[in-house]
Order: sequence, then C-alpha cells, then structure tokens
Amino acid sequence: MKNLVKIDFDGVDPEHGAPKPERVISGDPQFRTWNCDEAEGGIYAGIWEATPGKWRIAYDEWEFCHILSGRSVITEDDGVEHHVEAGDSFVLRPGFRGTWEVLETTRKEYVIKL
Repeated sequence: MKNLVKIDFDGVDPEHGAPKPERVISGDPQFRTWNCDEAEGGIYAGIWEATPGKWRIAYDEWEFCHILSGRSVITEDDGVEHHVEAGDSFVLRPGFRGTWEVLETTRKEYVIKL
C-alpha cells in the first residue's frame, strides 16, 4: 500500500453522472469524477468536474475543495453567495444547504469525509 498518493487522473477512468433530475434548477449539468484514493472511515480524494447548470445541494458529509479551473457560484439557503474560481479553496460542512451554479465548466480537487 502506498502512503503517498498523487491526486492525478492519468490511468483513472472517470465516473459520469449528473444531479438528480428533481434537483436541477437550470441547464443540463454533467459530472465527471476521478476518485483517486479512498480510505477506511469514508474518506475519498480526487478530481470532480461539472458543466454549466444550476442545482440544489445538501451536504451530510465534510468536503474540502480546491478549484482548479472554471467559475461557479455556491449560494446558501439564506441567500449568501460565494463566487469561486481557480485558486480558491474552501470547506463545505455537514448541514450545508443551497445551490451550486456552474458558470464556466468547473474542475476541483476534493477530499470528502463521510
């Protein structure tokens, strides 16, 4: 077992997905996810990409995100908007509710703890 895992999707086939239809607000957002590592206790790390669109999000997990490219707006249910773009890092905590709107195809690195 490796004790250092590079977050790199060379040789990793992406999983394709989309938000559940009832969560989509606008557009036809499509996802690609390269899960590069996982560990006991529900920890995952990799790269995620989404095409333009807007959908509702609800987090039960903890997620660290680092935006690699693109632009998105993440809006909390109370109306507070967070504009994110390449170079931005943030954490979405369990209980976060709101929307994710991809303005330009967005790619992020992530670490999720269930």
